[in-house]
Amino acid sequence: MLTRFIEQAKKAFWMLPGFLLWTGFPPLGEGMNVYFALAPLMWKSRKGDTRSSAAVWFANGFLFWTATLAWMPAIIKNNGPWPLVVLGWGALSAYCALYFGAYGWLSACVWKFAKRRGYGWRLFALLFAEPVLWAGLEIVRSRLMGGFSWNQLGVAPVNMGFGAPAVLGGVYLVSAAVVLVNGTLASIAERMAAPFEAARLRLPRVVKLPSGTVHVENGDGSDDETPRETPRWLRSVETIVPFVVIWAMYAAADGCISRRRMDVAEDGRSLPVALVQRNFPCVFKQNGERMMDVYEQLAANVARFNPKLVVLSESAFAEAGAMFGGRAAEQIADCICRWTGASGVLGGGAREDGEGRLYNSAALFVPDDTADAAPGARRMSVQIYDKTHLVPFGEFIPGDKTFPALQKLAPVGSCTPGELKLVEFDGVKLGIAICFEDTDSAQMRELARMGAHALVFITNDSWFSQSNEAVQHAWQSVARSIETGLAVVRVGNSGVTGTITPWSGPAWLVGENGRPLVDDKAAMFDNLPYFSRSCGITPYVAVGDAPIFVSFLLLIGAMVMVKYTHHHEYRR
Repeated sequence: MLTRFIEQAKKAFWMLPGFLLWTGFPPLGEGMNVYFALAPLMWKSRKGDTRSSAAVWFANGFLFWTATLAWMPAIIKNNGPWPLVVLGWGALSAYCALYFGAYGWLSACVWKFAKRRGYGWRLFALLFAEPVLWAGLEIVRSRLMGGFSWNQLGVAPVNMGFGAPAVLGGVYLVSAAVVLVNGTLASIAERMAAPFEAARLRLPRVVKLPSGTVHVENGDGSDDETPRETPRWLRSVETIVPFVVIWAMYAAADGCISRRRMDVAEDGRSLPVALVQRNFPCVFKQNGERMMDVYEQLAANVARFNPKLVVLSESAFAEAGAMFGGRAAEQIADCICRWTGASGVLGGGAREDGEGRLYNSAALFVPDDTADAAPGARRMSVQIYDKTHLVPFGEFIPGDKTFPALQKLAPVGSCTPGELKLVEFDGVKLGIAICFEDTDSAQMRELARMGAHALVFITNDSWFSQSNEAVQHAWQSVARSIETGLAVVRVGNSGVTGTITPWSGPAWLVGENGRPLVDDKAAMFDNLPYFSRSCGITPYVAVGDAPIFVSFLLLIGAMVMVKYTHHHEYRR
């Protein structure tokens, strides 16, 4: 009975990595846990059993994603049909877990190959193959079929203040560094366990191979082929070299960020910004509040700071049913300008073009005193950005433009993607991201290439109110600031509001408990630093994901060639 209990406990142990990984992200947010959570699974991969490795990685991935996405059922209270919500929750968790399973299978293949050869191949697997495989699969997940760019492994260190390498290779390079640390811990555990493994196995036959390695046929039918004659001091390279590589990576990244900070400080320019978190209900519900009364009260809280720009959340104008291009939206913006003394208002809403196409948009309103208007009612000049990266099954149903009947299933209507563009306010070029777009590193990188001085993220998280989604969403934004080297303004509706700089991290609007204020109405003020002249773009903006992704493709290609050659020789 005791033996049976021990066997069951061992199975439960193999689910511990998924749990520890989950604790690294909100709601617990113990970000440092990601540096050791995956080490047991990586040790498992080094056994070379591809099927077993893929299965245990997938199981842990499914546990992690099911727990991470536990905020999805919150949409049920906003009229989301619960069977579809639960089905979508499970399907998305299983889909994301497939990338864990794929990594388990691929890493086991790498180690099965590496352990049959010299010690240099072990270093190759540890220093290059494992990190590149993980980072490459994250890039694929973030891009394939529109992408689900959420909670990459590197997001946790970024929010713990260890995200500097993102300036060199994006959040994916931070993920690769985390995998390298986990792999190093797995190597240490592997060496410590080696004597116990040798004592447990029967070793009936030992053959020395020409390569200098020792081939051991074990009593359990497995092959353990390791460079046993490698000196102990050389084996310690597996511990020393990874940390030297990581140190060099952080040193180079910190240098880039420090230069950026000095450039901005020397230029001395900043944009006084007021961030207004209205927290209106989801579009499916309404309450008895007078919208403009709430805005007037929140505006009074920041008016004494003399902001130049007031930023509202996504859907702020849609709450009043005011479509961009109409007079009602201009009147709302004019009132907010008068209450705060600001020169401009930026917020989200919707618009339709002349052909009836619907857009999820953001608009920048600036009073135009030269235009003719009735006394006391100023006209406003308007710059509009239409969201380009739409959320499938939220803002459109795949194929709904071909089959119009599907458009009735889109919760907020079938939207049309716009074109990427900047808006300009008082000489400051602003790149805008609406909702899910702030998770898209490629899109934010393109805005930086276009010459953006700062980024503005607006979102409406009220669909998932009173859940962990809002804080998880905000965590993604911090990486975008480091990657682009640009300061960020972020305003959420039932979300997280604040500013972010690459050198000092986020400054969130917080409550009395010190945690980000999510479900209460509030406003804050900050001077957003920016660099007005061309001071160069960050390495990540310059080269993007190409180095990691090309390395990933070359590694996969090499693995296919090795597999094909081995199969061909076996058949001969």
